[in-house]
Amino acid sequence: MIIHSFVSDLRDPYQRGRQIGEQWAAQIGRTLDLYLAFFPKLGIPNVQVRSIGEASLAALDAWCPALAREIEGLAKGVQRPLWQLAALNARTEILAVMPAQPVEGECSTSVYAPAGAAAPLSLQTWDWHDSLVPHGLLLQFVGASGLIVKLFTEFGMLGKIGVNSAGLGLHFNILHHASDNGDAGVPVHAIARRVLEEARSVEEAIALARSARVSASTVLTAFTQADGNPRAASIEMSPAHVGVVLPGDDGWLLHTNHFLDPDLVRGERTADVSTTYARLDHLKAMTPEMVRTELVERADAFCGAAGDQAVVCFHPDPSQPETERWETLLSVSIDTAGCALEYVAGTPKALARDGALRF
Repeated sequence: MIIHSFVSDLRDPYQRGRQIGEQWAAQIGRTLDLYLAFFPKLGIPNVQVRSIGEASLAALDAWCPALAREIEGLAKGVQRPLWQLAALNARTEILAVMPAQPVEGECSTSVYAPAGAAAPLSLQTWDWHDSLVPHGLLLQFVGASGLIVKLFTEFGMLGKIGVNSAGLGLHFNILHHASDNGDAGVPVHAIARRVLEEARSVEEAIALARSARVSASTVLTAFTQADGNPRAASIEMSPAHVGVVLPGDDGWLLHTNHFLDPDLVRGERTADVSTTYARLDHLKAMTPEMVRTELVERADAFCGAAGDQAVVCFHPDPSQPETERWETLLSVSIDTAGCALEYVAGTPKALARDGALRF
């Protein structure tokens, strides 16, 4: 994955979307074409893709009109039909209706946020289908509440992983629950974006997540530079309800791709053959070594003795169809004190070996 960066100086959501669409039309268009060809391979016809996309955009418009306007601006800028940009931003909502149960998940997240003045330590892998993301975007702008936002996302999508100038960081993992459905709720990527634009505390992030009706499951792990109660939380969203998982007594908050909230666990829909359980166990075992302020040391400990072959590192198998190929496309740490993302387009072992870039 080639990562690009862009700083937008526009405050109006529609104009900002149009600016991004015009600047990155080739990359957004390529992403649209890849996803629109991918969904039918999962058994989701494009007529259903369009229906869910349009209905999700309507749900977003009711919940946060400004973000709906930004999607409209993106469509105008890239000169593609609005329903296609709506479907791209609702890709998790579309995946929720795929006929076959997903075999694998994506992403492993670690946050160390004990009480006190020390800055939280975080590191996440973003694992996804290698064929879908030839390019990724780092975006900086001033949000609706005046906060500076820096985030990573796929081209044409509102948000994913990021940080704001209030010192709030956000990691992102997909989940699967029995209550997931085709009723086209607010796109979870848009919820992540609004949290980054508006939330100054974990409590505010939780409240924003709870205010949105969702049709697909995801966990947002929010944490803050300021000491607070809570200082960090994994916000597990599902159509059934929103659960909140807090750090353990040791200050660690770990998440992969299965529910941890006791009530939501009963509706778990991730396949038992998924690596999600092994990845969480691996992270738990690595926590004593991951309490390192130096990111390269923390990234090395994240992988452990197995290095680049650790269970938390994905490498695409070219013999598999693209629907079954996974790659660790990004490893990213969030600096809440400096309002920055530190990252590498690759595994944590690559970050430990080569060092991180900073945005």
